[in-house]
Amino acid sequence: MDTDGAYEGQATRAGHVPRPAGPPTHPPKPSHAPGQGPSLVEWLCTARPAAEPGVWRYGHTPRAAVEAAQTPDRALASGAAISFLACVLVWSLMRNTYIPFWDAPLNLFTPDSWYSANGEPVMGTGGMRAKPIYELLFVSALLYGFGRLGSWHTAWRRLVVARGPWVQALAVVPLAYVTLLLVDNHQLPIRQLVFAFLPYTSDPAANLALDNTAKTTIDVAVVLFFGWLGGALRLLRRLRPAPSAAAAAPDRTGAAATEVPADDPARWPQLRAVGLGEAADRLEGEVGGGRMNDVDYARIRRAWDSVRVDPSRMRAFAEAVRDHGAGACVHPSGARDLPVRAARHDLLARQVLLGTVEDGARNPYARRGTGFALDPDVLGTSLLAVGPSGSGKTRSLVRPVVESLMLQALAGQAAVVAVGAAGAPLGPDTGYDVVVRIGDPASVYDLDLYGGATDPDEAATLLADAFVGDVPGIDVRRAATALAQLLGPFRAAYGRFPAVPELRELLDQVPAAFDALRRELAGQHAMLRELDARTRQHGAHGDPGPALADRVALLDRPAFAGFFDTTGQGQPFSLRALEHPLRVRVDLPERGHADASRILARLLLAQFNAAAAARTDRSLFAFLALDDASQTLTAETVRGVQRLRSAHAGVLLTLRTLDDVPEALRTPLLGAVGCRMAFSGVTTWDGKRFAEAWGTEWVETRDVTHRTVFADQPLTRAMHAFRKLVTGKAVTTDAVTVRQVERERWSASDLAHAVPPGHAVLSLTSVRGERAAPLLVRLAEGGPGPAA
Repeated sequence: MDTDGAYEGQATRAGHVPRPAGPPTHPPKPSHAPGQGPSLVEWLCTARPAAEPGVWRYGHTPRAAVEAAQTPDRALASGAAISFLACVLVWSLMRNTYIPFWDAPLNLFTPDSWYSANGEPVMGTGGMRAKPIYELLFVSALLYGFGRLGSWHTAWRRLVVARGPWVQALAVVPLAYVTLLLVDNHQLPIRQLVFAFLPYTSDPAANLALDNTAKTTIDVAVVLFFGWLGGALRLLRRLRPAPSAAAAAPDRTGAAATEVPADDPARWPQLRAVGLGEAADRLEGEVGGGRMNDVDYARIRRAWDSVRVDPSRMRAFAEAVRDHGAGACVHPSGARDLPVRAARHDLLARQVLLGTVEDGARNPYARRGTGFALDPDVLGTSLLAVGPSGSGKTRSLVRPVVESLMLQALAGQAAVVAVGAAGAPLGPDTGYDVVVRIGDPASVYDLDLYGGATDPDEAATLLADAFVGDVPGIDVRRAATALAQLLGPFRAAYGRFPAVPELRELLDQVPAAFDALRRELAGQHAMLRELDARTRQHGAHGDPGPALADRVALLDRPAFAGFFDTTGQGQPFSLRALEHPLRVRVDLPERGHADASRILARLLLAQFNAAAAARTDRSLFAFLALDDASQTLTAETVRGVQRLRSAHAGVLLTLRTLDDVPEALRTPLLGAVGCRMAFSGVTTWDGKRFAEAWGTEWVETRDVTHRTVFADQPLTRAMHAFRKLVTGKAVTTDAVTVRQVERERWSASDLAHAVPPGHAVLSLTSVRGERAAPLLVRLAEGGPGPAA
């Protein structure tokens, strides 16, 4: 089985799915270059915990929802120092017997015969062991108590360890030196305790050697403890040269072969569970041999999911895996990866990494510093991005999102159509199955003007919205009726819809064209009545025919000769092919034919809305990316965008400003999309629309009032005067008022002036209704790189 059911079916108008736009090439070896990323096994075994929309789940570590109260570094250092001095004071008083009854528990539980009159233990009795043990426990209790009181552990971690391994290593040197001095002077009862347990004999020389060995062992143990405290092992690992990738690869492979658990995804346990052990072994060998990449894994797992739905495909699936290994169930184009990747992708979670959430007070604590990613679950609610030219909309948003869905198309999970001006950086031609270059004579593919529709009324509705949907004062429904009065008779007469020149002649009521059409419709009275009705309405008040003819004339130019063919001589692409995992790019002639490009963009958006909703098989995620949606949106397309989330489809719309959308549609547009993105540099009036869409939230505010203190007593007034002389400020008291107020999440002024370059503020909504509040995100620098 070379393809599973998701890949089989008819093409746009002929009988096959369109092949790649570029020359056919052999698929590259699907392996990571050494040192460019984790191996496939490591990639598969990395945890992807469940998270809220927009979180980059690959290796994500969830954070607490609320930031824990943190003591300032200055207060932490002073508290640790004061508690340490207090500990030394108590320990000194204890050693010099200024604290009475500190050894009362020892005397209570041990015999009096073990101690002399001055309290020292008698030689040869249990007091030689009991007193050092008690003193060591007492000192340990002092250190623990004052350490907890002064937060020594936190101070050490934040003030020393956080500053690097060298600072940590140097900080323990004086501590180790002082500790060794205290041990050597018998101030810390470690030697006394060890000596009490040594097996002494009557030989003085042997006893001396035993003492020296014990002293050396104690000193080494102290040094090792402080070495561990100073991070010596971590420092040695950093100084040790790392093994080469070639030497490390066999070790990793061998470890993986012997330590891989039974449920490891690289061993394909789902296949072994149903008895396909041979196929699982073949795929496991492909993984271990580096012949499988992330696209292969996602594609084969998608094929296996289709087998679970239809078990009759199991035999064909097993044969395909046995014959082709990692190349089984390959995409119809034969491609197993993209030529280049400009972003980081995780095909297991179907995510693309766009940037990092800023670690600042404007973002929720749980999201600060986390990766920000998009996936079909949020793109299914559609995304609107607004930002001036040069803000990074194409580089940082459109290109990575389109690239992610192209990879998913290769895995049989999505169909993507990217629409942009000719020359837009949306990826090389070889990464697409179909590239339509409107106005370029060298273009292999054409565009179906009627979107594959066979019903004249449906085709007329799509054309009317594209041609006059943005013209004020023209009823789109009347324009659709006028077009249907021409398209229906023409299709009945010739078995096809009219080409652009023919449609223009009919709209202009050219006598020769009308007479020829009437002759072909001889005897078809219903269609003749349609023509008569169009003739009566032509030239009447409010007739949309002239406006339609003017718009059609924009497409009836010499530059478009040979395009929009309806005779079957070309290779037109139709959006009815969204049931197949296609990668399509449409280049619009934005430079020389801006008005025609806007008409075609409106037409593609209207056709996409209709085709996505009309699909019978919605297992693939259908996506349309409009790199510039200026003057593209109409009332009908905005309503269509809102209906896409239930059709397993979505659109990405980018605008330079909301002024490029009719004023009556700006609020409905922001309400129709679930994801909204404001780039750096938006205007305040655009920011106002976003601020209204994002609403308000309750925040806690603190108002501090400073009141001057007036003293009545002479001494107090003198002290206040001296303090003012020294500090330059009057003595005041602070009155703090805490209250809850309702404020905008992001104000128009903040969006216009507080978003740094290379950043954006965006909110997300998933198709399940989960929401992510507006986040300030530092966008990743996009740039082509080698395929992983």
